[in-house]
Amino acid sequence: MASEEELFASVDALLNEEPHLPPPVERARLREAAGITQARLAAALKTTTQSVKNWENGRSEPKSPRLEAYQRLLKGWAAKYPARDAAAAVTAPAVFGELAVSRGEAAGAPQAPSVAATGPVRTAPRSAAASRRPVAKNTPRPSADPRFPHGPLAVLDGGGCAYGVDGVVLDCPATTIPELVEWTLGESGLGAPKLNRYGKDSDPLIVLTAAAAVRFGLPERLEGHEQRRSLRLPEDHPVVKQVGRAKWQLTQRGFGPWARVYRKAQGRERQCVQLAILSWDALDERSWPGVAEMEPAEIARVLGVYAQRVITPRGSTAVSGLELMTALRPPTRPERDEGTGNWVSGHNPGSLGTEPVDPAPPEATPEHPVVIQSGWSGGFLDEEAYQWVRPVETLSDEECMLPFAVGLDLNTAFLAAAARLVVGLSAPDHFVGPKFNPKIPGSWLVDLSHIELDPRLPSPFTPTGSRPTGPAWYQTHTLAYAQELGYDVHPIEAYLRRETGAYLDPWHDRLKSAYVDTLADLGVTKDLSDAEFLTAMEQHKQVDPALDAVLTAIKATVKGGVGKLRERPQGRHYKEGERWPALQRPTWRPDIRAAVISKARVNMHRKLGNMARMTGLFPLAVLSDCVVYPSPSVSPLDFLPYAESGKPQPGAFRLGPTPGLAKLEGVQSMLWAVELMEKGLNPARHIKGGDAVVDEGE
Repeated sequence: MASEEELFASVDALLNEEPHLPPPVERARLREAAGITQARLAAALKTTTQSVKNWENGRSEPKSPRLEAYQRLLKGWAAKYPARDAAAAVTAPAVFGELAVSRGEAAGAPQAPSVAATGPVRTAPRSAAASRRPVAKNTPRPSADPRFPHGPLAVLDGGGCAYGVDGVVLDCPATTIPELVEWTLGESGLGAPKLNRYGKDSDPLIVLTAAAAVRFGLPERLEGHEQRRSLRLPEDHPVVKQVGRAKWQLTQRGFGPWARVYRKAQGRERQCVQLAILSWDALDERSWPGVAEMEPAEIARVLGVYAQRVITPRGSTAVSGLELMTALRPPTRPERDEGTGNWVSGHNPGSLGTEPVDPAPPEATPEHPVVIQSGWSGGFLDEEAYQWVRPVETLSDEECMLPFAVGLDLNTAFLAAAARLVVGLSAPDHFVGPKFNPKIPGSWLVDLSHIELDPRLPSPFTPTGSRPTGPAWYQTHTLAYAQELGYDVHPIEAYLRRETGAYLDPWHDRLKSAYVDTLADLGVTKDLSDAEFLTAMEQHKQVDPALDAVLTAIKATVKGGVGKLRERPQGRHYKEGERWPALQRPTWRPDIRAAVISKARVNMHRKLGNMARMTGLFPLAVLSDCVVYPSPSVSPLDFLPYAESGKPQPGAFRLGPTPGLAKLEGVQSMLWAVELMEKGLNPARHIKGGDAVVDEGE
């Protein structure tokens, strides 16, 4: 005879079981008895009509938390609309969740003997992240566009649950990649509207967990000697063949961590789905810290906030940054053909157009065909971010006696530089002996070696901070700053662009709003005092790790997007002088990248000069957007310039969450900083890892 403990354990096991639903036919009977359509039920449960159909024909089952809501609804209907026919009367007393009689039996139709369902119904495992998901004040809700009721993306687990934004959970019955693509485009309700009236809607994104990847016949990990982001499935892989047999295509990137599956558009309707495989390192830890290890619902939340505030991811944050430029400045717009009266595709003013343009030789990279084929040997632009260490011999005794070195990091300095930045939109034209005009974007050959500045500050003309040694190529903003400092500029030659515009303005505005709004969600707002700001910045990473990951991704989007403007060749098979794929896009524009970095470096030097005039302080080192100062305490409040009213002095470094303003990055001892400088090392790099704009790959 069973003991009391064994009986209690058995009862507890029953209580802890996942809820069971009546058979599919009974679900349909109850809904019809209540007079509710499948579409109305789908809207109430925040799912698709097709999902309801699947539940009622036995193709799939709802997952938690929708499972509990659906069970509660059916239980209520069962109490209101019990089966009244004789066939139902002779069955055992009904217990909700057990096998119920079918409509065929109720109608008296001949049936095979019924068999009770003894096996467990397939349900999604409960997840703390899914059931008790933290929600920020400004977490985006699904798109208001009726075409995309479930938001821009979903994260698919191995059990067929597709987790969308704002707690939406969809049931995905697909078992192959082609079926997944068909379901995404036809039934999921995923996608996002265009960001510009002349642009295109964002393709839906499906993120596959490791278990989901295996479910679709993909390897859990990609292995190879190349960088993981460069790995692809071989063309003879069964899944790649499967995609081809279903008349779908892959882009030139192939089936890698970010795979794009598409068919040629039918009319104006795009047929394209973006896939991201988490276990193939689709979400780089540097740009999305900790996100790949989160629960699917939380991953959907992080990516959903990013999609709503920035763009639906289409690759790395660098790729997304570049895609955002095009989405906000589409290359074409409709215009009427005067001859036929028909609407045709025309150039969109202010954009980069549809055709790539070759750079001027000094703007190109050494391996570019323009350089190789012309035999160019006239030098190149060297507009890069600062990496400068102050000479030790320029340190005063008073500075060496200060006990601390404090790092100030400018918030998204390169984004701030993109604001109201006029860049060239057309191909370059060559000029000999032109008069310098600070309003014309381009590259100028000028000798600035005669300019001598305070050795306690880096030179504004070189990324190393060293004084120029002879004629060199400079971007317009660098030379305009030389004029601002009171020096004459006499170009020897130049490559200039006739068509100009503030191409990056909408890009700057959207990313600035995304950055400021996300910081505000983490408690760092514009109305804080400087002391409150430092406290909030110290604590914001603990407020909500998911939103902190979004913040990191936004910053990576800025730097990666700018770096993508001069993407270098990738892969082992590249040969010098060949054209690489990035050159085929209109957004391969190293001159625009140079303009952003030049302006950012000039902005940094201007602040350094103003700080010296206002406070008498000079930096120890500068790395990209981080500057290190000697300080009497661990706080920058003791050396930043303030007016008698207590307000920060304009022109120098100021604290705040806005792009271009500073935050405390790190604190180290002054002795430690001097020791690094004596070794020729940059203290800024050791306080804050270098994060200059580089030429981003895929």
